[in-house]
Amino acid sequence: MKSPRTLYNWLSLTGFVLVANSLILILILFIFSVFSAESNTYLGLYIYIILPAFLVLGLILIPVGILFSIRKKKKETLSTGAWPVFDLNLKRTRATIVKISIITLLLIVASAMGSYQAYRYSESVEFCGTLCHKVMEPEYTTYQHSAHARVTCVECHVGEGADWFVKSKLSGLYQVYSVIFDKYPRPIATPIHNLRPARETCERCHWPEKFYSRKLRSQRSYLTDSLNTEWNASLLMKIGPEFSPLGLSEGIHWHINKNFRIEYIASTSDRESIPWVKLTNLKTGEVKIFTDEENPLDQKAMDTLEVRGMDCMDCHNRPSHLYKSAPDYIDNAMINGLFPKDIPFIKKAAMEALKVPFTDKDTALASIRAYVTNFYKDEHPGVYSKEEKRIDKSISAIQSEYLQNAFPYMRADASRYLNHIGHLESDGCFRCHSGRHTTEGGETISKNCDLCHTLISQGPSGNITTTSIDKTMEYIHPVEIKGVWKTAFCSECHRVLYE
Repeated sequence: MKSPRTLYNWLSLTGFVLVANSLILILILFIFSVFSAESNTYLGLYIYIILPAFLVLGLILIPVGILFSIRKKKKETLSTGAWPVFDLNLKRTRATIVKISIITLLLIVASAMGSYQAYRYSESVEFCGTLCHKVMEPEYTTYQHSAHARVTCVECHVGEGADWFVKSKLSGLYQVYSVIFDKYPRPIATPIHNLRPARETCERCHWPEKFYSRKLRSQRSYLTDSLNTEWNASLLMKIGPEFSPLGLSEGIHWHINKNFRIEYIASTSDRESIPWVKLTNLKTGEVKIFTDEENPLDQKAMDTLEVRGMDCMDCHNRPSHLYKSAPDYIDNAMINGLFPKDIPFIKKAAMEALKVPFTDKDTALASIRAYVTNFYKDEHPGVYSKEEKRIDKSISAIQSEYLQNAFPYMRADASRYLNHIGHLESDGCFRCHSGRHTTEGGETISKNCDLCHTLISQGPSGNITTTSIDKTMEYIHPVEIKGVWKTAFCSECHRVLYE
C-alpha cells in the first residue's frame, strides 16, 4: 500500500528521520543500560529526556508537513476551500486510518512509559547529584556521608504535591540555564530562601512531640602539641525535658513548642546576624520583643527586611550537607585510626598544611603533601627519618579527608557553609543567645550554657575529671587563654582556623 502523497515533503520526511533515529537510539541505549554493570547519569539523560524530545519534535513535524502540503495542493488546484473527503468505502483510506491508529496507540503507550521514566529519573539522587558534576559535587559528596544518605533529594527539596513539583521544575530550568552559560555563583548562596517549610518535609519523619528527652554526647579532640594530646569531654544534651511526659516544656526543642511562636529579623542574607527577636505566647497573647543592644535595627531597616518564623532549619541548617572544618575532620580521622596519632606533631602539621585556601584539587593535594613532608624534614628531621612511611600514610589520609569536605572549584568548605548546631565554629546559638538581646523591661535572652547542656566530664586521657549526671562543672579550656572564653564567642578564635 502506498502512503499518501502529502507525506512526501521535506518537513514530514525530516520528522520521519528524527522519529526513526530517535527510536533506534533509545532502543540501543536502553538495551545497553540494562546489561551495563555501571550506572551512567548521562545515559539516562539521553534515554529519557534528550532523545524523547527529538522524537516528539519529529512527531510534530510530520503532521505539520502534511498540513502545508494540503494547503499547497489547494492553492495549485484553485480549490474552493471545501473540507477534504475521507471515503471509508475505499480500502486505501481504511488501511491508512488503521495504520495511523496503531502507530498512534503504540506511540501513546511508549510516550506514557517514557514520560514516567523521565519523571522518575529527574527525581533520582543520581540525576540531582551527578548530572551537573562540578556544580553539585560538594552537595552530593557531603550528602553521601550524612545521616540522610538514604533519603532522596526530592523528599526534602520538593516533598509531596503537584504545586511544589511544578515549582521545583521551573526552578530547575533556571538552574540548567545557569550551568550552561556559567551564571551560577561560587559558592552557591545559602540559605535557600524559597525552600519548602520544614513542617511540610522534615516533620513527615521527625515528629516534634516525640523527640528524645536527653542525650549523652562524648567527643574527643587532639591538641597540636608534640604528643597530639587527647582531650575528652562529655555533655548531657538537654534536647528535651528531664522526663518525656513533660513534652516540649523545656530543653533545646522548646523553640518549636506549639504554645509559642518565635519570629526574628536577620540583618544579613545568610541569617548569621539576628538583631531582633519576637516571642509570642499563643495561650496568653503576651508578646516580648528582644533587640540586640550592640546591633540595633531602626524602623526603616526593619520595614525592608523579612520577619521569619523560626523553624527546624534555623538551627539544623546543614542536615544533609555538612562540611566539616579541618580540625573536626582531622580529629575524626585520628579517632578512626585512619592515620597514626602517635607521630609527634602530626596534628599540628595537618593544621598548618590546611590553613591556606587552595584554587583547585591538584594544587591542594600537592601542597598538602609538600607542606607536611617539609614540615618534618626541616623542623623534625629525626622524626621524618624514623617515621617516613607512616607520615606518608598520614598525608594520604589528610588528602582524602580534605577531598570529602573542601571543594576549591566551587569555593565550598566549612568556612563558607557554617553549621548553626552549637556555637564553636559559628555563632550558632549565640546569634540569639548572646546575652545582648533584651526587652524594654530589661529581660534578656540568656547566654547560660546550662540551658542546653551540662558538662559532666572533661580532661586529657588518663586524667579525666567527672561529676554526677545531675550536676555540671566549670568548663576548662584545653589551652590556657586566660579566661577569654568566658566573655568572647568561641567562633572568634575557632572560625579562623579553617578560613
